[in-house]
Amino acid sequence: MAASCEQLLDRRFWEHRAPAFHIADARFLQPDSAVSAPDTLAAGLAGEGYAQLPGLALDADFDGMARVARALAADGLDPVFCFVYDEFWRPYFKLDALFRSILGPYNFLPDFWAWSIAPGAAGWAPHRDRGRQALLADGRPASLTCWIAISEATPLNGCLYIVPKHLDPTYGTESEGDWRFDHASIRALPARPGDVLVWDQAVMHWGGRSSPRAQASRVSMSFEVQRLDVPSAEAPLIAPWQIVPFEERLRLIGAKLLHYRHMHPIAPEMERLAERLRG
Repeated sequence: MAASCEQLLDRRFWEHRAPAFHIADARFLQPDSAVSAPDTLAAGLAGEGYAQLPGLALDADFDGMARVARALAADGLDPVFCFVYDEFWRPYFKLDALFRSILGPYNFLPDFWAWSIAPGAAGWAPHRDRGRQALLADGRPASLTCWIAISEATPLNGCLYIVPKHLDPTYGTESEGDWRFDHASIRALPARPGDVLVWDQAVMHWGGRSSPRAQASRVSMSFEVQRLDVPSAEAPLIAPWQIVPFEERLRLIGAKLLHYRHMHPIAPEMERLAERLRG
């Protein structure tokens, strides 16, 4: 790993890495307008547990974001450090109306991640995010995961795969840990930069393995949101439009590296660094 903890804690280190990007800049993080919720969102979540939303006006520099994520990975830093920069928060702020249309008043959970899946590597293994505890008694979602493609995602470079809930016999049941779906029910979800995928947190999904023939890594990011009127085991909650200070971002990133070790193993040196960042 090329950077020390002291370097990572120095804001100038990050400004030097991406001079055109922003860090806790209130003007940049207040977009001109939020994205309206597409008509297909509620229907997709109700019928299949997910919705794929291409062509939303996120006004993001996805090429630049991909370069930053890949540069971090090349330097031995997990791409989740991308969330130091406002560019990786702003698209989720612009989706405020979309989240409210499904959840009503909500908060961001302190659960986010970024990937740069190199040729030959794989995304996260099959899993449900929170399982049936993320569903209300009537089956509506209490929380959502929102994944955004930063680079193109294809079956060749490890796109996402999902099992629609109506094709998953144990979805939302006490047997959700017993996977009984047919392989033919698995759905590949190729995506272009800026495409948004939203799913309820009981849906089974995973990232594919990239072929060694893939020309570049697959870069993407995700954030989780939860309605206000249900208890949360996660802290600290992040309010919509809240500008998280630089130091707190590093604490959250350190916590996420430790939290997701079961999905994304980290080297002992990175684990020690994450402990220091988390404080």
